[in-house]
Amino acid sequence: MRYLRTFELIDAVVRAGSIRKAAEDTNLTASALNRRIQSFEQEFGWPIFERLPRGMRLNPAGELLMQHIRLQRTDLARVQSQVADLSGERRGHISIACSQALLPYFLPEQIALYRAAHPGVTFSVNVRDRAQAERDLASYSSDLALVFEPVHLVEFDVLYALPQTVHALFQRTEPLVEKPVLRLRDCLNYKLVLPSAAYGVRHLLELGATRRGRTLSPMVETESFELIRHYVTRENAVGFQIPIGLNVGATDAIAHRPLSGKDVPPGRLLLGQMKGRSLPVASSKFGQQLVAALEARAEG
Repeated sequence: MRYLRTFELIDAVVRAGSIRKAAEDTNLTASALNRRIQSFEQEFGWPIFERLPRGMRLNPAGELLMQHIRLQRTDLARVQSQVADLSGERRGHISIACSQALLPYFLPEQIALYRAAHPGVTFSVNVRDRAQAERDLASYSSDLALVFEPVHLVEFDVLYALPQTVHALFQRTEPLVEKPVLRLRDCLNYKLVLPSAAYGVRHLLELGATRRGRTLSPMVETESFELIRHYVTRENAVGFQIPIGLNVGATDAIAHRPLSGKDVPPGRLLLGQMKGRSLPVASSKFGQQLVAALEARAEG
């Protein structure tokens, strides 16, 4: 490694064809560059240049040396590339288990931001319910999990917790739009489109209904939050989602309002990893980015 600078200077002389021109290219004086070359030749044990009246030319020993220099450069570039791969800066693969609510807006934005800085990194996004996500971490199928209301948390090392209030979705023409916060009883007067029992939103709704002595009777039950979102535009019905999965504008056909915490307790969106696991660098850095993004949401 200590010869790298000298090799660069030798290559500069070869390309320029003279000490004077090479000195200009390398920001050295001609005498200083000549001394560096002579010092190397003495240590190397052989002259490597033919000194001609009009410049410098490699001799056979110099040709062999230049072949070695080029091989050294190629090997060094390969090693540097491998180190970059190991560090996750240039390559790497990140697998994340997530709730459906993260798919429409949050994760596409975060993945695109990360890949803008690290375009060689690839992703696997595994849609999981709250129990499946924890199993993914335990089996090393996913590096990170971002899920709403995980079940057990035994092997779940929480990196960040973002509170999320359950929101009701409905057609913008419904009277519900006039209320800033809804009571559960307001929604139970409508036909219900609910997520299946495996999902955290349904779990919290069931808790709220039980507290009020009510029973949830869905007209449509589904594992797809996209279906919930679109179905309420087709019939006089109410669906449910958490805010991170919503991006409804004033001109959209649907509106949403939060449910009162008096009826339905807020849940937590948890970012986590397998407890005790040392993540690959790329996954660890993406986790740090997600923490910062979730913190910004909490502050906002």
